[in-house]
Amino acid sequence: MEAKIRQFIVDTFLAGKDDPDFGNDDSLLDTRILDSTGMVELVEFVEDEFGVTVDDSELTPENLDSVMRVAAFVGRKVNAG
Repeated sequence: MEAKIRQFIVDTFLAGKDDPDFGNDDSLLDTRILDSTGMVELVEFVEDEFGVTVDDSELTPENLDSVMRVAAFVGRKVNAG
């Protein structure tokens, strides 16, 4: 799951060029990989790719601010559903 999420971020926001200095636990907002529009795209990808629904109350950095956090969040949603 982390690999799919990372690949989406690389393809969509890093022009397909993976940066070895970009770790899966790095903040997507602090590193400026994503802005608010990018976050919307990431949520749409997660919903489409993994078949989950992200509620407005779940749009938090704890759930969506790194590849690892997104993967953990999606894992919780899939297991709960």
